[in-house]
Amino acid sequence: MKISFFGSSLVSSYWNGACTYYRGIIRSLNELGHDVTFYEPIAYERQEHRDIDDPDWATVVIYPAETESDVLATVEKARGSDVVVKTSGVGVFDELLEASVLALKGPSTTAIFWDVDAPATLGRMEADPADPLRSLIPDYDLVFTYGGGDPVVARYAARGARQCVPIYNGLDPTTHHPVEPQQRFAADLSFLGNRLPDREARVDEFFFRAAGSLPGKRFLLGGSGWDTKAFTDNVAYIGHVSTVDHNAFNCSSPTVLNVSRDSMAANGFSPATRVFEACGAGACLITDHWDGIDHFLEPEREVFVARDGAEVAELVASVDPERARRVGEAGRRRVLQDHTYARRAIEVVDVLDSRLASSGRGQR
Repeated sequence: MKISFFGSSLVSSYWNGACTYYRGIIRSLNELGHDVTFYEPIAYERQEHRDIDDPDWATVVIYPAETESDVLATVEKARGSDVVVKTSGVGVFDELLEASVLALKGPSTTAIFWDVDAPATLGRMEADPADPLRSLIPDYDLVFTYGGGDPVVARYAARGARQCVPIYNGLDPTTHHPVEPQQRFAADLSFLGNRLPDREARVDEFFFRAAGSLPGKRFLLGGSGWDTKAFTDNVAYIGHVSTVDHNAFNCSSPTVLNVSRDSMAANGFSPATRVFEACGAGACLITDHWDGIDHFLEPEREVFVARDGAEVAELVASVDPERARRVGEAGRRRVLQDHTYARRAIEVVDVLDSRLASSGRGQR
């Protein structure tokens, strides 16, 4: 199949949390024999903060996005694709893209809305009857989401979606794997995540509260936006961490923390990319609690689950290196078995083939 994606960025993770997900899915689709083009706008200094060169497993088209005509001319380049995808959160001209990508739909072109922030997107549409996306959802052939489970599927069905299928985050073992620890990332607990309004309160609870209660332990914080945050002396802040350093970051501390955004935690069944990145590197992961964690990892054996900052602090203080190693190894085995992007890409193709077969168009 010839597949065209309109998304935020494939070549840069700068203020672009879905980057790892896009790379994993698209690389695996290419390995299955599909031809993928990724269209990304010049925006938010992402191209100035590239993590990778243009890959050999996708064609990257970087387009100016200063005017509507820029966007429309770029969308037209995707005409004739077997599949066109509009992802959520491109960041510029999203409403225009949602409508204009649909205009490419036809007897030989499947149009997909791929939501990488389903709880937030659904919450926005449910709160605003005038949201333009509400009227477009029934026109898309498919809605894919990178999380949410049955709750998200039901909410999209209520919005008129023809079919909604979660395609969860996963692991690309060629890019996220164990490496030698690095002293610059050494700590007792590490957390990597950008400062966002709908996550900060949970980071305050699960990370900063734990740090405040363990003054003798070292806590490491990575991610953009925390430079104006007040925190205790035992917290070291290192700013944006390039994806090329994620393995070392995850391998250099005995425990690594995941903190979900408010909407993801409230909805459940929404593991972030960092969950699989950390497990793929063999890290002992501590995650905040959310419904559905046991669908992905077994608590106490493959992951530790904390309900508040006090429980995070208790784990940091009590888990010995040998137990941390066993949990990290068990988590890695599980994601390699059940949660690779290769498996996710097969799920995508199976859904597309099933839809094509039911429409009488056959496989492509």
